Amino acid sequence: MDIDPRLFTLDVMVKPEWIDEYGHLNMAYYVLICDHATAAFWDAMNAPLVQDQRDGGEYAVVETHVNYLDEVREGDPVLVTTQLLSADTKRYRLFHRMYHAEKGYLAATNEVMSLGFNLNTRGMMEFVPAAYERMQETVAAHAGIERHNNIGRAIGQPRKG
Repeated sequence: MDIDPRLFTLDVMVKPEWIDEYGHLNMAYYVLICDHATAAFWDAMNAPLVQDQRDGGEYAVVETHVNYLDEVREGDPVLVTTQLLSADTKRYRLFHRMYHAEKGYLAATNEVMSLGFNLNTRGMMEFVPAAYERMQETVAAHAGIERHNNIGRAIGQPRKG
């Protein structure tokens, strides 16, 4: 597993309560882990300000697409990388890759679309200038990173000929 240093990363250990009746990570917790990576990304875009210093300027996830590629089990260390694919004044698109941190295999991918959201007014908003500028810098930095085949993928079923 060769991780590009330009990517954001998050380390997580798979908790016992996240395991399903089949002995592996339940599908909902793949999303939860990637949601934690989305929150960490947003905090990085707003640093050094933490949530209670941001005057309601946050984000809301409006779409997500997960591809479950391999299983992880209780106690497994997981590494999530986050790539910023695009961003404008009101929305951004992320792509998470979730790896087994020791064995190096890709366990899942998650594409996320988020909109600027004001917690005070409970409505959509443009990103504050500092976060927007940092996102534009990150888009440029991530432009040279290889794009995974699951980016932009839709759910489909092959048609019978």
